[in-house]
Amino acid sequence: MAEKVSIMSFKTQEFVEALKKAVQLALQTKKPWRYTQSVELIMTFKGVDVKKQSEFKFRDVVVLPKGLGKNVKVCVVTEDAGAQDALKAGASIVISKSELSKIDKKSAKKIATQCDWLLVKTDLMGLAGRALGPALGPRGKAPVPFPPTADITQLISRYKNATRLHSKEQPWVGCRIGVESMAVEDLVDNALAVLSYVEDKIKRPLLEVAKVYVKVTSSPAIEVM
Repeated sequence: MAEKVSIMSFKTQEFVEALKKAVQLALQTKKPWRYTQSVELIMTFKGVDVKKQSEFKFRDVVVLPKGLGKNVKVCVVTEDAGAQDALKAGASIVISKSELSKIDKKSAKKIATQCDWLLVKTDLMGLAGRALGPALGPRGKAPVPFPPTADITQLISRYKNATRLHSKEQPWVGCRIGVESMAVEDLVDNALAVLSYVEDKIKRPLLEVAKVYVKVTSSPAIEVM
């Protein structure tokens, strides 16, 4: 029996084909739930101490080349004068400075539930943190500051195609790379973008320290061999 050869780069054609097969298998083994399920990419690290090696801690944003395949709601907190510009730029919800002080706990929870991303003008971070932080924190949706000079249209477009990489001092990280209705090729492209980002961050060949898995919400995790 031939010995299995270890693939040490996710950029090889062999790995890309294995990734495609893993995505297909995850889609085939999912349960037929009524709502559109997410497709996730997971990396588990071996031989690393996450507490001592900060490059393996993740609170990162990766822009996906093929998007997430769903309507991503980007909310913006800005000055009163910039509210209309943010709406025209595609923001789902805009909260002006004058409205921040009127937000109660119930309203904050509703906003935290509705918004996938909350972009906050830098000088309003303190006010936004007090008004919305307690509702956003438990949901892992930290406000994202943006400078006054930012192009709000480009910023909203970026986050509509972005995914979160987040880990809690555990030797693994995962993120959404799309939904089950997307083309397999698009899901593979998104996965490769995330793998490239992680490898650049840890500054070593990814497959030397990580195993890669793909899963749909209701499917088992499928290892990319």
